[in-house]
Amino acid sequence: MDWKTEAARSEAAMINDLQSLISINSVLDESTASEHAPFGEGPRRALDWMLEEGRKAGMTVKDIDGKAGHIEMGEGPELLGILCHVDVVPAGDGWTTPPFQADVRDGKVFGRGTIDDKGPTIAAWHAMKLVKESGIPLNKRVRLIIGADEESGFRCMDRYFETEEMPDIGFAPDADFPIIHAEKGIAGLVFSQGPFNGTGPLASFRSGSRTNMVPDEAVADIRLPEEALCGPFEEFVREHGLEGEIRSGGEADCRLFLKGRAAHAMEPEDGINAGIRLAEFLDPYMDGDAARFTSFVLQAFGEGSRGHSLGLGYRDEISGETTLNAGILAYNEESGGEVSVSMRYSVTYPLDEKLSACRNVLEGSGFGLDLSSDSPPHHVDADDPFIRTLQHVYERQTGEKAELLAIGGGTYARTLEKGVAFGMLFPGRPDVAHQADEYVDVEDLVKAAGIYADAIAELAGNDPAH
Repeated sequence: MDWKTEAARSEAAMINDLQSLISINSVLDESTASEHAPFGEGPRRALDWMLEEGRKAGMTVKDIDGKAGHIEMGEGPELLGILCHVDVVPAGDGWTTPPFQADVRDGKVFGRGTIDDKGPTIAAWHAMKLVKESGIPLNKRVRLIIGADEESGFRCMDRYFETEEMPDIGFAPDADFPIIHAEKGIAGLVFSQGPFNGTGPLASFRSGSRTNMVPDEAVADIRLPEEALCGPFEEFVREHGLEGEIRSGGEADCRLFLKGRAAHAMEPEDGINAGIRLAEFLDPYMDGDAARFTSFVLQAFGEGSRGHSLGLGYRDEISGETTLNAGILAYNEESGGEVSVSMRYSVTYPLDEKLSACRNVLEGSGFGLDLSSDSPPHHVDADDPFIRTLQHVYERQTGEKAELLAIGGGTYARTLEKGVAFGMLFPGRPDVAHQADEYVDVEDLVKAAGIYADAIAELAGNDPAH
Protein backbone atom coordinates (compact mmCIF):
# COMPACT_ATOMS: atom_id res chain seq x y z
CA MET A 1 0.00 0.00 0.00
CA ASP A 2 1.32 3.46 -0.96
CA TRP A 3 0.39 5.25 2.24
CA LYS A 4 2.04 8.49 1.17
CA THR A 5 -0.25 8.75 -1.85
CA GLU A 6 -3.30 7.71 0.16
CA ALA A 7 -2.58 10.39 2.75
CA ALA A 8 -2.12 13.04 0.06
CA ARG A 9 -5.67 12.36 -1.15
CA SER A 10 -6.91 13.31 2.32
CA GLU A 11 -5.02 16.60 2.51
CA ALA A 12 -8.06 18.87 2.18
CA ALA A 13 -10.03 16.85 4.73
CA MET A 14 -7.14 16.96 7.18
CA ILE A 15 -6.81 20.73 6.88
CA ASN A 16 -10.55 21.17 7.33
CA ASP A 17 -10.62 18.93 10.41
CA LEU A 18 -7.59 20.65 11.91
CA GLN A 19 -9.22 24.05 11.42
CA SER A 20 -12.35 22.81 13.17
CA LEU A 21 -10.37 21.47 16.12
CA ILE A 22 -8.12 24.55 16.39
CA SER A 23 -11.19 26.81 16.46
CA ILE A 24 -12.08 25.32 19.85
CA ASN A 25 -10.24 27.22 22.58
CA SER A 26 -9.32 24.23 24.74
CA VAL A 27 -7.11 25.88 27.35
CA LEU A 28 -7.70 24.58 30.88
CA ASP A 29 -10.44 26.77 32.38
CA GLU A 30 -11.20 26.17 36.03
CA SER A 31 -13.87 28.90 35.95
CA THR A 32 -16.10 26.76 33.71
CA ALA A 33 -15.13 23.40 35.20
CA SER A 34 -17.96 21.09 36.26
CA GLU A 35 -18.67 17.40 36.69
CA HIS A 36 -19.53 17.28 32.98
CA ALA A 37 -16.47 19.34 31.99
CA PRO A 38 -13.80 18.72 34.64
CA PHE A 39 -11.16 20.80 32.85
CA GLY A 40 -13.52 23.50 31.58
CA GLU A 41 -15.89 23.86 28.67
CA GLY A 42 -13.17 24.27 26.03
CA PRO A 43 -11.35 20.97 26.64
CA ARG A 44 -14.74 19.25 26.93
CA ARG A 45 -15.85 20.55 23.52
CA ALA A 46 -12.56 19.50 21.90
CA LEU A 47 -12.86 15.99 23.34
CA ASP A 48 -16.50 15.78 22.24
CA TRP A 49 -15.54 16.87 18.72
CA MET A 50 -13.02 14.05 18.39
CA LEU A 51 -15.38 11.42 19.80
CA GLU A 52 -18.14 12.52 17.44
CA GLU A 53 -15.74 12.09 14.50
CA GLY A 54 -15.14 8.54 15.72
CA ARG A 55 -18.88 7.84 15.84
CA LYS A 56 -19.35 9.21 12.32
CA ALA A 57 -16.58 6.88 11.10
CA GLY A 58 -18.38 3.86 12.57
CA MET A 59 -15.76 3.09 15.21
CA THR A 60 -16.22 2.20 18.87
CA VAL A 61 -16.21 5.31 21.08
CA LYS A 62 -15.97 5.72 24.85
CA ASP A 63 -16.02 8.83 27.04
CA ILE A 64 -14.23 8.62 30.40
CA ASP A 65 -15.88 11.24 32.64
CA GLY A 66 -15.10 14.10 30.27
CA LYS A 67 -11.42 13.76 31.14
CA ALA A 68 -10.39 11.41 28.34
CA GLY A 69 -11.86 9.09 25.77
CA HIS A 70 -11.01 6.72 22.98
CA ILE A 71 -11.87 5.69 19.44
CA GLU A 72 -11.21 2.05 18.58
CA MET A 73 -11.16 -0.19 15.50
CA GLY A 74 -10.00 -3.72 14.73
CA GLU A 75 -10.20 -7.01 16.58
CA GLY A 76 -7.91 -9.21 18.62
CA PRO A 77 -6.69 -9.73 22.18
CA GLU A 78 -3.80 -7.26 21.88
CA LEU A 79 -4.10 -3.49 21.83
CA LEU A 80 -2.09 -0.82 19.99
CA GLY A 81 -2.54 2.58 21.61
CA ILE A 82 -2.05 5.96 19.96
CA LEU A 83 -2.15 8.62 22.65
CA CYS A 84 -3.00 12.22 21.75
CA HIS A 85 -4.28 15.30 23.56
CA VAL A 86 -6.67 18.09 22.59
CA ASP A 87 -5.96 20.62 25.35
CA VAL A 88 -3.53 23.46 24.65
CA VAL A 89 -1.45 26.00 26.57
CA PRO A 90 -2.67 29.62 26.79
CA ALA A 91 -2.27 31.55 23.55
CA GLY A 92 -0.35 34.52 24.95
CA ASP A 93 0.37 37.66 22.93
CA GLY A 94 2.23 38.41 19.71
CA TRP A 95 0.10 36.52 17.19
CA THR A 96 -0.09 37.69 13.57
CA THR A 97 -3.56 36.18 13.23
CA PRO A 98 -5.96 35.11 16.00
CA PRO A 99 -4.64 31.95 17.69
CA PHE A 100 -7.92 30.04 17.42
CA GLN A 101 -8.73 31.05 13.86
CA ALA A 102 -6.53 28.41 12.17
CA ASP A 103 -5.40 30.63 9.32
CA VAL A 104 -3.86 28.85 6.32
CA ARG A 105 -1.09 30.66 4.49
CA ASP A 106 2.24 29.88 2.83
CA GLY A 107 1.59 26.13 3.05
CA LYS A 108 1.10 26.25 6.82
CA VAL A 109 -1.79 26.14 9.26
CA PHE A 110 -1.34 28.66 12.08
CA GLY A 111 -3.00 28.41 15.47
CA ARG A 112 -2.54 27.36 19.06
CA GLY A 113 -2.14 23.59 19.09
CA THR A 114 -1.29 23.09 15.43
CA ILE A 115 1.92 21.23 16.36
CA ASP A 116 1.11 20.52 20.03
CA ASP A 117 -0.96 18.45 19.76
CA LYS A 118 -4.00 18.98 17.55
CA GLY A 119 -2.14 18.68 14.24
CA PRO A 120 -0.55 15.35 15.23
CA THR A 121 -3.92 14.19 16.59
CA ILE A 122 -5.57 14.87 13.24
CA ALA A 123 -2.72 13.13 11.38
CA ALA A 124 -3.07 10.02 13.57
CA TRP A 125 -6.86 10.06 13.31
CA HIS A 126 -6.77 10.21 9.51
CA ALA A 127 -4.15 7.46 9.51
CA MET A 128 -6.60 5.23 11.38
CA LYS A 129 -9.31 6.03 8.84
CA LEU A 130 -6.96 5.30 5.94
CA VAL A 131 -6.15 1.87 7.37
CA LYS A 132 -9.82 1.13 8.03
CA GLU A 133 -10.84 2.20 4.53
CA SER A 134 -8.03 0.11 3.00
CA GLY A 135 -9.70 -3.08 4.20
CA ILE A 136 -6.43 -4.46 5.60
CA PRO A 137 -7.31 -7.12 8.18
CA LEU A 138 -6.06 -6.34 11.68
CA ASN A 139 -5.04 -8.85 14.34
CA LYS A 140 -4.88 -6.19 17.04
CA ARG A 141 -7.29 -3.55 18.18
CA VAL A 142 -6.12 0.00 17.43
CA ARG A 143 -7.22 2.65 19.89
CA LEU A 144 -6.83 6.41 19.59
CA ILE A 145 -6.72 7.52 23.24
CA ILE A 146 -7.52 11.22 23.68
CA GLY A 147 -6.74 13.26 26.76
CA ALA A 148 -7.94 16.72 27.77
CA ASP A 149 -5.40 17.68 30.46
CA GLU A 150 -1.94 16.87 29.10
CA GLU A 151 -0.63 20.40 29.51
CA SER A 152 -1.64 20.65 33.16
CA GLY A 153 -0.58 17.43 34.80
CA PHE A 154 -1.89 14.33 32.98
CA ARG A 155 -4.97 14.05 35.21
CA CYS A 156 -6.78 12.78 32.13
CA MET A 157 -4.48 9.77 31.78
CA ASP A 158 -4.47 9.16 35.52
CA ARG A 159 -8.25 8.79 35.34
CA TYR A 160 -8.21 6.85 32.06
CA PHE A 161 -5.95 4.07 33.28
CA GLU A 162 -7.86 3.68 36.52
CA THR A 163 -10.47 1.71 34.57
CA GLU A 164 -9.23 1.21 31.01
CA GLU A 165 -6.93 -1.37 29.47
CA MET A 166 -3.20 -0.72 29.21
CA PRO A 167 -2.08 -1.03 25.56
CA ASP A 168 0.46 -3.76 24.86
CA ILE A 169 2.42 -1.24 22.79
CA GLY A 170 1.77 2.35 21.89
CA PHE A 171 3.07 5.66 20.66
CA ALA A 172 2.33 9.32 21.26
CA PRO A 173 2.50 11.63 18.23
CA ASP A 174 3.40 14.60 20.41
CA ALA A 175 7.11 15.28 19.98
CA ASP A 176 9.78 14.68 17.32
CA PHE A 177 10.53 12.23 14.55
CA PRO A 178 12.22 9.84 14.15
CA ILE A 179 11.61 8.02 17.49
CA ILE A 180 11.94 9.20 21.08
CA HIS A 181 12.68 6.13 23.18
CA ALA A 182 13.72 8.01 26.34
CA GLU A 183 11.94 10.79 28.21
CA LYS A 184 13.54 12.54 31.13
CA GLY A 185 11.97 12.55 34.55
CA ILE A 186 9.90 15.62 35.39
CA ALA A 187 10.13 16.92 38.93
CA GLY A 188 8.37 19.93 40.39
CA LEU A 189 10.70 21.86 42.70
CA VAL A 190 9.61 24.75 44.92
CA PHE A 191 12.22 27.09 46.38
CA SER A 192 10.65 29.11 49.22
CA GLN A 193 12.02 32.02 51.20
CA GLY A 194 12.10 32.00 54.98
CA PRO A 195 12.40 33.18 57.66
CA PHE A 196 10.97 36.42 56.34
CA ASN A 197 10.57 39.97 57.69
CA GLY A 198 9.17 41.77 54.66
CA THR A 199 12.02 44.25 54.32
CA GLY A 200 13.26 45.99 51.19
CA PRO A 201 11.84 48.20 48.44
CA LEU A 202 10.17 45.38 46.51
CA ALA A 203 6.41 45.40 47.16
CA SER A 204 5.54 42.57 44.76
CA PHE A 205 6.98 40.56 41.89
CA ARG A 206 5.24 38.13 39.53
CA SER A 207 6.33 36.20 36.46
CA GLY A 208 4.84 33.11 34.84
CA SER A 209 1.74 31.01 35.41
CA ARG A 210 2.93 27.49 34.54
CA THR A 211 6.17 25.67 35.20
CA ASN A 212 6.13 23.98 31.79
CA MET A 213 6.65 27.28 29.95
CA VAL A 214 9.45 29.84 30.03
CA PRO A 215 7.66 32.97 31.34
CA ASP A 216 7.51 35.72 28.75
CA GLU A 217 6.24 38.50 31.04
CA ALA A 218 7.23 39.87 34.44
CA VAL A 219 5.90 42.71 36.57
CA ALA A 220 7.21 44.27 39.77
CA ASP A 221 5.98 47.06 42.07
CA ILE A 222 8.85 49.06 43.56
CA ARG A 223 9.08 51.60 46.39
CA LEU A 224 11.54 53.78 44.56
CA PRO A 225 10.88 56.94 42.54
CA GLU A 226 10.13 56.36 38.88
CA GLU A 227 12.67 59.00 37.86
CA ALA A 228 15.45 57.06 39.63
CA LEU A 229 14.73 53.91 37.63
CA CYS A 230 13.48 55.18 34.28
CA GLY A 231 16.82 55.87 32.58
CA PRO A 232 18.62 52.74 33.82
CA PHE A 233 15.61 50.56 32.98
CA GLU A 234 15.37 51.91 29.44
CA GLU A 235 19.10 51.27 28.98
CA PHE A 236 18.79 47.72 30.38
CA VAL A 237 15.91 46.91 28.04
CA ARG A 238 17.77 48.30 25.05
CA GLU A 239 21.03 46.47 25.83
CA HIS A 240 19.26 43.12 26.18
CA GLY A 241 17.02 43.55 23.14
CA LEU A 242 13.86 43.29 25.22
CA GLU A 243 10.60 45.19 25.55
CA GLY A 244 9.73 46.93 28.79
CA GLU A 245 7.77 49.72 30.37
CA ILE A 246 7.88 51.68 33.60
CA ARG A 247 4.97 53.70 34.93
CA SER A 248 3.80 55.32 38.13
CA GLY A 249 1.46 53.54 40.48
CA GLY A 250 0.73 49.89 41.18
CA GLU A 251 1.17 48.80 44.78
CA ALA A 252 4.09 51.19 45.31
CA ASP A 253 5.81 54.18 43.70
CA CYS A 254 6.20 52.61 40.28
CA ARG A 255 5.50 49.45 38.32
CA LEU A 256 7.95 47.76 35.93
CA PHE A 257 6.89 45.51 33.05
CA LEU A 258 9.29 43.33 31.07
CA LYS A 259 8.66 41.01 28.14
CA GLY A 260 10.83 37.99 27.35
CA ARG A 261 10.19 35.09 24.99
CA ALA A 262 8.16 31.98 25.77
CA ALA A 263 9.42 28.47 25.09
CA HIS A 264 8.80 24.93 26.26
CA ALA A 265 10.31 24.07 29.63
CA MET A 266 12.22 21.10 28.23
CA GLU A 267 14.75 23.53 26.72
CA PRO A 268 14.68 26.83 28.62
CA GLU A 269 17.53 28.21 26.54
CA ASP A 270 15.12 28.51 23.60
CA GLY A 271 13.31 31.30 25.43
CA ILE A 272 14.09 34.44 27.41
CA ASN A 273 12.91 34.20 31.01
CA ALA A 274 11.33 37.58 31.77
CA GLY A 275 11.37 36.89 35.52
CA ILE A 276 15.09 36.21 35.68
CA ARG A 277 15.88 39.23 33.55
CA LEU A 278 13.70 41.55 35.67
CA ALA A 279 15.36 40.24 38.84
CA GLU A 280 18.70 40.99 37.20
CA PHE A 281 17.73 44.61 36.68
CA LEU A 282 16.26 45.04 40.16
CA ASP A 283 19.03 43.38 42.15
CA PRO A 284 21.37 46.40 42.51
CA TYR A 285 18.48 48.45 43.94
CA MET A 286 17.35 45.91 46.54
CA ASP A 287 18.16 45.38 50.21
CA GLY A 288 16.87 43.19 53.03
CA ASP A 289 14.63 40.27 52.17
CA ALA A 290 13.93 41.73 48.73
CA ALA A 291 17.65 41.56 47.98
CA ARG A 292 17.79 37.95 49.15
CA PHE A 293 15.01 37.12 46.68
CA THR A 294 16.57 38.78 43.62
CA SER A 295 20.04 37.51 44.54
CA PHE A 296 18.78 33.97 44.87
CA VAL A 297 17.06 34.12 41.48
CA LEU A 298 20.27 35.33 39.85
CA GLN A 299 22.59 32.92 41.61
CA ALA A 300 20.35 29.91 41.02
CA PHE A 301 19.16 30.60 37.47
CA GLY A 302 20.92 33.64 36.08
CA GLU A 303 23.88 31.80 34.59
CA GLY A 304 21.98 29.04 32.80
CA SER A 305 19.36 26.34 33.04
CA ARG A 306 21.51 23.28 33.84
CA GLY A 307 21.30 23.55 37.63
CA HIS A 308 25.03 23.51 38.32
CA SER A 309 24.93 26.40 40.79
CA LEU A 310 22.33 24.49 42.82
CA GLY A 311 24.19 21.19 42.84
CA LEU A 312 21.57 19.67 40.53
CA GLY A 313 23.58 19.44 37.31
CA TYR A 314 23.90 16.01 35.66
CA ARG A 315 24.04 14.32 32.27
CA ASP A 316 24.04 10.78 30.92
CA GLU A 317 24.55 9.16 27.53
CA ILE A 318 20.92 8.06 27.15
CA SER A 319 19.17 11.38 27.68
CA GLY A 320 21.72 14.16 28.01
CA GLU A 321 21.70 17.07 30.46
CA THR A 322 19.28 17.79 33.26
CA THR A 323 17.51 21.16 32.82
CA LEU A 324 15.67 23.52 35.16
CA ASN A 325 12.98 25.98 34.10
CA ALA A 326 12.07 28.67 36.63
CA GLY A 327 8.49 28.88 35.41
CA ILE A 328 6.80 30.82 38.21
CA LEU A 329 8.62 33.52 40.19
CA ALA A 330 6.71 35.38 42.89
CA TYR A 331 7.38 37.72 45.79
CA ASN A 332 5.09 39.59 48.17
CA GLU A 333 5.60 41.37 51.46
CA GLU A 334 3.44 38.96 53.43
CA SER A 335 5.07 35.64 52.60
CA GLY A 336 8.31 36.39 50.77
CA GLY A 337 9.68 34.85 47.61
CA GLU A 338 8.95 31.57 45.88
CA VAL A 339 10.27 30.05 42.67
CA SER A 340 8.49 27.05 41.14
CA VAL A 341 10.66 25.01 38.81
CA SER A 342 10.14 22.23 36.31
CA MET A 343 13.27 20.06 36.41
CA ARG A 344 13.69 17.63 33.51
CA TYR A 345 16.18 15.09 34.81
CA SER A 346 18.22 12.46 33.01
CA VAL A 347 17.23 8.78 32.85
CA THR A 348 19.98 7.68 35.27
CA TYR A 349 19.68 10.75 37.54
CA PRO A 350 20.24 10.00 41.26
CA LEU A 351 17.29 12.13 42.37
CA ASP A 352 17.45 11.75 46.15
CA GLU A 353 21.19 12.27 46.19
CA LYS A 354 20.94 15.41 44.07
CA LEU A 355 18.11 16.91 46.11
CA SER A 356 20.19 16.38 49.25
CA ALA A 357 23.16 18.10 47.60
CA CYS A 358 20.95 21.02 46.60
CA ARG A 359 19.66 21.48 50.15
CA ASN A 360 23.28 21.64 51.30
CA VAL A 361 24.01 24.35 48.72
CA LEU A 362 20.98 26.35 49.91
CA GLU A 363 22.18 26.58 53.52
CA GLY A 364 22.58 30.23 54.40
CA SER A 365 20.68 31.46 51.33
CA GLY A 366 17.39 32.01 53.15
CA PHE A 367 15.67 29.54 50.81
CA GLY A 368 14.47 25.98 51.30
CA LEU A 369 13.57 23.28 48.77
CA ASP A 370 10.47 21.08 48.49
CA LEU A 371 9.75 18.36 45.92
CA SER A 372 6.14 19.07 44.89
CA SER A 373 5.74 16.39 42.20
CA ASP A 374 7.70 13.73 40.38
CA SER A 375 7.16 11.76 37.20
CA PRO A 376 10.03 9.27 36.80
CA PRO A 377 11.97 8.88 33.53
CA HIS A 378 10.65 6.59 30.80
CA HIS A 379 12.84 4.42 28.57
CA VAL A 380 12.33 1.62 26.02
CA ASP A 381 15.41 -0.36 25.06
CA ALA A 382 16.82 0.41 21.63
CA ASP A 383 16.83 -3.27 20.64
CA ASP A 384 13.15 -3.88 21.41
CA PRO A 385 11.27 -5.32 18.36
CA PHE A 386 8.67 -2.56 18.74
CA ILE A 387 11.39 0.07 18.28
CA ARG A 388 12.86 -1.83 15.33
CA THR A 389 9.47 -1.92 13.58
CA LEU A 390 8.93 1.83 13.94
CA GLN A 391 12.45 2.47 12.65
CA HIS A 392 11.71 0.32 9.61
CA VAL A 393 8.47 2.22 8.93
CA TYR A 394 10.07 5.63 9.27
CA GLU A 395 12.99 4.77 7.02
CA ARG A 396 10.67 3.25 4.40
CA GLN A 397 8.47 6.35 4.33
CA THR A 398 11.17 9.02 4.45
CA GLY A 399 14.34 7.44 3.08
CA GLU A 400 16.17 8.77 6.15
CA LYS A 401 17.83 6.93 9.02
CA ALA A 402 15.60 6.55 12.07
CA GLU A 403 17.86 7.75 14.86
CA LEU A 404 16.70 7.22 18.42
CA LEU A 405 16.24 10.37 20.51
CA ALA A 406 15.78 11.43 24.11
CA ILE A 407 13.83 14.51 25.22
CA GLY A 408 13.16 16.61 28.27
CA GLY A 409 9.48 16.93 27.46
CA GLY A 410 6.90 14.63 28.93
CA THR A 411 4.49 12.91 26.56
CA TYR A 412 1.77 10.37 27.15
CA ALA A 413 4.31 7.70 26.19
CA ARG A 414 5.50 7.74 29.80
CA THR A 415 2.07 6.53 30.94
CA LEU A 416 2.51 3.32 28.93
CA GLU A 417 4.34 0.19 29.99
CA LYS A 418 5.87 0.05 26.51
CA GLY A 419 5.49 3.29 24.60
CA VAL A 420 7.48 5.89 22.69
CA ALA A 421 6.94 9.34 21.26
CA PHE A 422 6.76 9.11 17.47
CA GLY A 423 6.68 12.47 15.67
CA MET A 424 5.37 14.57 14.33
CA LEU A 425 7.98 17.33 14.23
CA PHE A 426 10.38 16.36 11.45
CA PRO A 427 14.15 16.85 11.69
CA GLY A 428 15.21 20.36 10.73
CA ARG A 429 11.83 21.94 11.41
CA PRO A 430 11.76 24.66 14.09
CA ASP A 431 9.91 23.72 17.25
CA VAL A 432 7.25 26.40 17.67
CA ALA A 433 5.16 24.61 20.29
CA HIS A 434 3.96 26.98 23.04
CA GLN A 435 5.06 30.01 21.01
CA ALA A 436 3.17 32.80 19.27
CA ASP A 437 2.30 32.01 15.64
CA GLU A 438 2.55 28.27 16.29
CA TYR A 439 2.08 26.41 13.01
CA VAL A 440 2.29 23.10 11.21
CA ASP A 441 3.44 22.63 7.63
CA VAL A 442 0.66 21.06 5.57
CA GLU A 443 3.28 18.93 3.84
CA ASP A 444 4.35 17.54 7.21
CA LEU A 445 0.77 16.91 8.28
CA VAL A 446 0.20 14.73 5.23
CA LYS A 447 3.57 13.00 5.46
CA ALA A 448 3.00 12.17 9.13
CA ALA A 449 -0.43 10.69 8.36
CA GLY A 450 1.22 8.36 5.83
CA ILE A 451 3.85 7.30 8.37
CA TYR A 452 1.22 6.64 11.04
CA ALA A 453 -0.93 4.63 8.63
CA ASP A 454 2.08 2.50 7.71
CA ALA A 455 2.93 2.04 11.39
CA ILE A 456 -0.62 0.95 12.24
CA ALA A 457 -0.68 -1.54 9.38
CA GLU A 458 2.76 -2.87 10.31
CA LEU A 459 2.11 -3.16 14.04
CA ALA A 460 -1.50 -4.34 13.95
CA GLY A 461 -1.99 -5.88 10.51
CA ASN A 462 -2.16 -9.60 9.75
CA ASP A 463 0.28 -9.19 6.88
CA PRO A 464 3.63 -7.65 7.99
CA ALA A 465 4.44 -6.81 4.37
CA HIS A 466 2.07 -3.82 4.36
